[in-house]
Amino acid sequence: MKLQLALDELKLPEALALAEKVIDYVDIIEIGTPFVIDEGMNAVRKFREKFPHVEILSDEKIMDGGHLESKLAFEAGANYVTVLGVTDILTVKACLKAAKEYNKEVVVDMICVEDLPTKIREMEEIGAHVLAVHTGADQQAAGRQPIDDLKVMVAHAKKAKIAVAGGINSKTIHKYVELNPDIIIVGSGIGNAADPVEEARLIKQAMTK
Repeated sequence: MKLQLALDELKLPEALALAEKVIDYVDIIEIGTPFVIDEGMNAVRKFREKFPHVEILSDEKIMDGGHLESKLAFEAGANYVTVLGVTDILTVKACLKAAKEYNKEVVVDMICVEDLPTKIREMEEIGAHVLAVHTGADQQAAGRQPIDDLKVMVAHAKKAKIAVAGGINSKTIHKYVELNPDIIIVGSGIGNAADPVEEARLIKQAMTK
């Protein structure tokens, strides 16, 4: 089980500094969508230079231009790129084509997918590497939690790895660990913690018990 640190709101110097503090507990560094919008692939390149042995995800949430936009991430040093599950299947296939060319992986972000079982089956049929349960920040503000969608994902996914994100922290991590996803994504839970290092340690400790 891997811990993915989502970096969304920080500027590049602050994000690098935070990652350096907690890197002992992190398996994947996510260059989050706001970060990608702000810095582009420069952020991916900088993190690849700074942390050559850590996996990096470029959270582009691709909706079109799957092959080209995936290549941008992979050539900058990302191990993973994200595509939205709600897009056309041809776009996902284009992302997967690029991933095969670079020996990298595609994460299908299931945010706003209404029929998860059907989408899971479709994505596994075309060889998606990772399926991500994602309750967005706006949905969280309305009281929605990702745990129920994770249960559906675990029940239906047969081949793809499973990731989960959405307001997870050291106080809620245990109920997610019980469902045994492959990747647990934490952003503000670590970034906004009073002691980010201790928060990351507690989360990682819960994942390795």
